[in-house]
Amino acid sequence: MKPLEGVLVADFTTLLPGPLATLLLAEAGAEVVKIERPGGEDVRHFPPYWAGQSAAFAFLNRGKKSLVADLKQDSDKSRVLELVDRADVLVEQFRPGVMKRLGLGYDAVRTRNPKIIYCSITGYGQEGPRRDEAGHDINYIGTTGLLSLSPGSMDRPTVPPALIADIGGGSFPAVMNILLALIGRAKTGKGVYLDIAMSDAMFTFAWLALASRFSSGKPVEPEKLRHFGGSPRYQLYPTAGGKLVACGALEQKFWESFCATIGLPQEFADDTRDPQATIEAVRAIIASETAAHWKPLFAKADCCVTIMASIEEAISDPHFVKRGLFDHKVSAPGGETMPALPVPIAPPLRVEEKTRGFPPLGELK
Repeated sequence: MKPLEGVLVADFTTLLPGPLATLLLAEAGAEVVKIERPGGEDVRHFPPYWAGQSAAFAFLNRGKKSLVADLKQDSDKSRVLELVDRADVLVEQFRPGVMKRLGLGYDAVRTRNPKIIYCSITGYGQEGPRRDEAGHDINYIGTTGLLSLSPGSMDRPTVPPALIADIGGGSFPAVMNILLALIGRAKTGKGVYLDIAMSDAMFTFAWLALASRFSSGKPVEPEKLRHFGGSPRYQLYPTAGGKLVACGALEQKFWESFCATIGLPQEFADDTRDPQATIEAVRAIIASETAAHWKPLFAKADCCVTIMASIEEAISDPHFVKRGLFDHKVSAPGGETMPALPVPIAPPLRVEEKTRGFPPLGELK
């Protein structure tokens, strides 16, 4: 029996943060019923397409069920309320106040179902001056200062490659708090309301900058912090041919091994004297050879230095293949399959059925 078998989740979420959170619950055995508006949620129509379906929707909604309802229609709302009355968990992702206007706010729901664990995921939370402000991931990392730690150059600013706020501030905190609430309910018999603001956790990601700010009382200078470009030991160095060396040789033993491997002159090995001069010296050496030259040398040195991989290279890496990250499959109505989205659920806790479909729109009547 998987840990969440017997747990019913009413899923009112769309796009990424909520659907990924409920996917994780489903992969641990929960029954997740996705409440969708007529025509389906937007991601059903997002590219890229696969087997005539949205691959993104298939990824995020594997193993769930679908119930179509117009929440402004009393007949449809009564069907939803029947589900909510039986649910252990409700997850919603509307703007603050929307569920209340629909008659599905926490106070109304807990009157009917006192044991409900009700989780709201928004950008800025249910309270505060920004609560009604529209936003997406880039806005949340921008308003919390996280983006300022590594924005790239002003002439070519860098768009981060990960949706940190959506996943790290929305999906993961939602799942963590839902699981804590389930444990708490087992002890007290009471449900709880969870206000998950994606922006809140961005300060957690800025831990080192905050440590610097609060301990010194001075404004943060990201260029002086070792994890944000201030240290030659934690850098990206271009090679000849367009690949990048990802250097994480923070500890002294790793740094010394790295310096010996590339033949860095001793005057630059002491990176406390002039970090920028050391960065430039390392950059020149790394750029003189190809990634194919450096890769075996760094592998032998074992000094926390690797060659940046493409997605294509990463999914075929023998290590990740061996760990079974792509063994699970998602199936389409026509029988086609593709690897499912890897999720951080330990194998003993994950559903054993390795091939699961995603819900046809409105399969539940």
